Amino acid sequence: MSSIDEPLYPIAVLIDELKNEDIQLRLNSIRRLSTIARALGEERTRKELIPFLSENNDDDDEVLLAMTEELGMFIPYVGGVEHARVLLPPLEGLCSVEETCVREKAVESLCRIGSQMKELDLVESFIPLVKRLAAGEWFTARVSSCGLFHIAYPSAPEPLKNELRTIYSQLCQDDMPMVRRAAATNLGKFAATVEQSHLKTDIMSMFETLTQDGMVFSLYQDSVRLLAVEDCAALGKLLEPKDCVAQILSVIVNFAQDKSWRVRYMVANQLYELCEAVGPEATRTDLVPAYVRLLRDNEAEVRIAAAGKVTKFCRILSPELAIQHILPCVKELSSDSSQHVRSALASVIMGMAPILGKDATIEQLLPIFLSLLKDEFPDVRLNIISKLDQVNQVIGIDLLSQSLLPAIVELAEDRHWRVRLAIIEYIPLLASQLGVGFFDDKLGALCMQWLKDKVYSIRDAAANNVKRLSEEFGPTWAMEHIIPQVLDMINDPHYLYRMTILHAISLLAPVMGSEITCSKLLPVIIAASKDRVPNIKFNVAKVLQSVIPIVEQSVVENTIRPCLVELSEDPDVDVRFFANQALQATK
Repeated sequence: MSSIDEPLYPIAVLIDELKNEDIQLRLNSIRRLSTIARALGEERTRKELIPFLSENNDDDDEVLLAMTEELGMFIPYVGGVEHARVLLPPLEGLCSVEETCVREKAVESLCRIGSQMKELDLVESFIPLVKRLAAGEWFTARVSSCGLFHIAYPSAPEPLKNELRTIYSQLCQDDMPMVRRAAATNLGKFAATVEQSHLKTDIMSMFETLTQDGMVFSLYQDSVRLLAVEDCAALGKLLEPKDCVAQILSVIVNFAQDKSWRVRYMVANQLYELCEAVGPEATRTDLVPAYVRLLRDNEAEVRIAAAGKVTKFCRILSPELAIQHILPCVKELSSDSSQHVRSALASVIMGMAPILGKDATIEQLLPIFLSLLKDEFPDVRLNIISKLDQVNQVIGIDLLSQSLLPAIVELAEDRHWRVRLAIIEYIPLLASQLGVGFFDDKLGALCMQWLKDKVYSIRDAAANNVKRLSEEFGPTWAMEHIIPQVLDMINDPHYLYRMTILHAISLLAPVMGSEITCSKLLPVIIAASKDRVPNIKFNVAKVLQSVIPIVEQSVVENTIRPCLVELSEDPDVDVRFFANQALQATK
């Protein structure tokens, strides 16, 4: 239907389309609800469209999800916040459907509407809706209700607030684990709206209930305790430091020794946030031993999560404590049987260097770096390489070059191309720190070698690498050490390598400037236009187009244009296309 007819789109047609067997037709109709509402006007939308949607019993989840999303943004179409309450009935029904994503979107839409509603409407319409859902016979309604309390509570009068806290406490003890999970998930948001006096009593009582969930039945019933770990951090930020230590700390320590590895994993993952909640003193006395246990856990997944937080955790401690308690575990993890544990450690261990200082890094960390650089698993080596600059800032370039450079040179020829790629990307930084003399001796040959790698990504990165090195050390250095070697490769028998050199030339030309481009680079490009391979010739056309802005107009007319004219008459269609494209740029 055309846009001219859209405002006249009748509700009768909407009804027909929503009853149509074709799901796509029903979906399209739902997605045009805002258009229909504008056509009907605010009053008819409230009296006809919304009631119809409340009674709509579509059983397709995709249609229901689209309707839920639309209703969340429908306040302007029903007459503003004064009439927002009319949107609650259809969303209330959607909060009870079986499909989780529909329920979650319904809760999200209700929260968006509730946060804009007037206080009186919240008390008269929104809070009764929350209470009805919380008392729902089917568990889906009770699950949805948990996500609405933080919107309903602040506007409620005191008697209603007491009732809402009581209802939430009952949801925390619900027979259905799914309801208790929802209560645990939303406890932090609800707690943030509750008064400090009730926080220490009612909320902490609910929290204690959730932390014990499943313990008496089976260690497999851990899903609620998992979510309670996140509540530790959320509640810790709301409580006074002394209350936090008294009520949260023991829970964290117990969770760190939980029978379920998934709970221990969650503690390891959330540990930094938990440390912030209980403060530095409690961290040093109680959480350091708990963290050491997690680093030595029987389950590899727990060790992975704990290893990934080792640098953040050490920042909270003094260097002495980190060396005494954490470093022995780090040494053990560097030779862990799980490659994923070693990889997680390698991704963060470099950050420990600034924390421990120069002496401890040289004595304790450097041997660990070297062992991880020689790890058989490529991801471990990759993670170490990508963070080398953090170590350089602490121990200095001289020691870095003596201890780590031999390992870096070895990795430059690693059998895994991603490792070689990481080394290439690190080279310009290393070059700037080593200085030109050291670079020429140790790393110069490697940069040329990569231009002939078997993997395209390596060759492409190598071409960018010579450009960045030329920028770092200047055109004079590049003329002596880069340009001659690059230009020699243009005659390589393999056409892919010749293409790489053309790419390198196009990158080097802006760095080298007009004079060197005209005297050294341009003749090589023109000669390559006679190549027998069409791919080379159309790349010549591309490179010539890229150098036009660099050289003078006379060079364009006398050298570049004649070459492009010749290429534009080539038998190959692609060569002609790119040559003509480049010719347009010469005008």
